Amino acid sequence: MRLAHTALLLPLVLLLVAWSAPVDRAQPATASAATDTLRFDLNAAILQSLEASPEVGIVASDRDRAEARSSLARASRFGTVFNAQTAHAIAPGIDNPNNTGTDTLYLDPDVRNDWTDIRPFNQVEVELLQPIYTWGELGGNVRAARHGVDVEAARVRGEEVQVAFRTAELYYAILLTNELARVADEAEDVLRQARTEVERLLDEGDPDVDSADEYKLALSEQELKRQRAEVQQQQQTLRSAFARQLGLPGPGAVLPDQEFLEALAFVPQDMDTYAADAIDARPELRQARAGREARQEQVTVARSDYFPKLFAGVQANYRFAQGRFRQPNPFVSDSFDGRSLRAGLGLQFNVNIFQTRARVEQARADARKVDFQLEAAEQLTLFEVEEAYRSLQSATVALEAEEEALAISRRWLREEQINFDLDFGDTSNLIEAVETNLEQRIRYNEAVRSYNMAILRLHRASGTLVDRTRSGTLVD
Repeated sequence: MRLAHTALLLPLVLLLVAWSAPVDRAQPATASAATDTLRFDLNAAILQSLEASPEVGIVASDRDRAEARSSLARASRFGTVFNAQTAHAIAPGIDNPNNTGTDTLYLDPDVRNDWTDIRPFNQVEVELLQPIYTWGELGGNVRAARHGVDVEAARVRGEEVQVAFRTAELYYAILLTNELARVADEAEDVLRQARTEVERLLDEGDPDVDSADEYKLALSEQELKRQRAEVQQQQQTLRSAFARQLGLPGPGAVLPDQEFLEALAFVPQDMDTYAADAIDARPELRQARAGREARQEQVTVARSDYFPKLFAGVQANYRFAQGRFRQPNPFVSDSFDGRSLRAGLGLQFNVNIFQTRARVEQARADARKVDFQLEAAEQLTLFEVEEAYRSLQSATVALEAEEEALAISRRWLREEQINFDLDFGDTSNLIEAVETNLEQRIRYNEAVRSYNMAILRLHRASGTLVDRTRSGTLVD
């Protein structure tokens, strides 16, 4: 009678395990025996994923490009135009039929170029322009470029946060499915014991057990087989995802160094502390603030066109061809032989003030847009911090409740087992106690995972997730 009820109700237990196992992306509960297995704690796993992440590398390349632009802007303050140009060709010789002196060739009307007597010609020209006062244009460009680097650095940090949180999700998903796999193993043991007992009672001719119980038990075993195969495949998928997240998709296994899912030790501070941290550290806000500063500098650059800009300039030219001679007269020059130098001050002024005004208004509009974006981002950040903080409070209460419920289910199961062994218990109560305990174990482990992830979400919302990881204080 007792095992007949057991065989009938065991599929409910198995369905419970099967329903809960696919909740998370699964990953291995075993595979620690291989000599090439690599194990990471959560902190080390996140650091490794940040080091190997191609997503971080992409935005880091943009940051490097911004740094190069900043270097270019700084370099442009000195020698804004500094060019050297050479020319190389052939030049004609001199046909001097009257043997006129080389210093007075320009006075002899019979002197001609002799293209039958060619020789090499070389010329060097150097130009240098140095701004002296630009009404903030050069300085504004330098500061705007520097703020551009800050914008890209904030984007890098934002991508790092996403990678870190994704790694943590995979980490705890693995641990959760390990626990679910253990529950499935226990369910398999229960089924095995039930089959042995049913076969024994059938052999003894127990009237309360018939072949229908055996068939139902066989169907339950096949259902468990199907579900276990599905979980195992999900575990392999998650193992591969975790290895790739860490940049280690080689032949060896990459696993968490924990065997069991445990709640993090964490004492939260007040919500205002996390809100203040978020306003200061969130990558989105840092990016918006840096972008606002860059836009304001662009306004300064645009306004500089209202005023004339003072610069100094130098131009030098040297040209030479063998057999050609410089003439001492300042009003006579030889295009194939000579030297020149010009230096002085100059003014550059954009006289189209209507275009200048339009560019200034455009820059101001861009700056106002970023101001609004920053304000919106701050409001969203404060909402996310509050949401994450209250979610953690809910997860804490839920974990405490599930922990107490698990303790109650264990006491109930132990009491029913004792009564059953003493032949005082009720079979249906024992089956219900077993089923409840298995379900409660699953619910408790899910609550632990949710609690741990709620802590990490709070760190992410407050902008301290990556900093805590790098300082080694993510997991106390």
